[in-house]
Amino acid sequence: MNANVLRYSAFTTDPAGGNPAGVVLDARGMPEADMQRIAAEVGYSETAFLLPREDGTFEVRYFSPLAEVPFCGHATIAATVAHAEANGAGEKVLHTRAGRVRVQVDEQFTATLTSVEPRMAPLDPDDLDRLLAVLRWHRDELDPALAPAVAYAGAWHPIIAVSTRDRLARLDYDFDALSGLMAQRGWTTLNLIWRADADTFHARNPFPPGGVVEDPATGAAAAALGAYLAHNEALPADRVFRVHQGDDLGRPSRIGVTVPEDPREGIRVSGTAVRITDAANQAG
Repeated sequence: MNANVLRYSAFTTDPAGGNPAGVVLDARGMPEADMQRIAAEVGYSETAFLLPREDGTFEVRYFSPLAEVPFCGHATIAATVAHAEANGAGEKVLHTRAGRVRVQVDEQFTATLTSVEPRMAPLDPDDLDRLLAVLRWHRDELDPALAPAVAYAGAWHPIIAVSTRDRLARLDYDFDALSGLMAQRGWTTLNLIWRADADTFHARNPFPPGGVVEDPATGAAAAALGAYLAHNEALPADRVFRVHQGDDLGRPSRIGVTVPEDPREGIRVSGTAVRITDAANQAG
């Protein structure tokens, strides 16, 4: 089967920045095995496959090069901007494996997704020790104001905050060991953060379960971070913040996050996406 695979980079206006995603706007009738194969051939951290429904909503499947994932923020932004460019702005309702996600795309093709209801869980102290060991980090390098935890807004992400930008920049981890631990726990990415000021965070997201050393922009992790900050009463006064990600990879990304007064309504994640035009647009 041949599939028209578009390439978009999310959370950027520059095709050389952000996080690239594959997008198939109409995957109706496509076998799951073909989706997985195409995602592996595309080679991006995720490819999104839209399956339009008769009611105007969409089923969506997300595949990394190695496996299906229940939800992917940057591929959602990429896919809905791609669909809006082809069919017009407005609200897109997605039925993901994690639940129903609404996305509003404005006339400037900025997309804002509203996550599923977020959840929080403690990070087991033994798991924290294992994570620090594979990261080659030490407890005295962590931010004492932001305790490690695990958060969910469509996918589960451990969140570990460090006290300096320099520590975040020096990322060198044991890929196989982290991959094994994350597979055991069902974690999607590891969200490593540094708080620059009240409303600015820098993040890095190792993604070994997907066969990717690091994600340059992770919308699902940004949504989970919003839930985490709300739980810890650590949000800025207006409950809006920005995540800088990908800078250390040479692919700068900017992710906007808004947390409603009741986070159970869903965390809102905003960003732009731009088409990558210098890559082949066929796979399969």
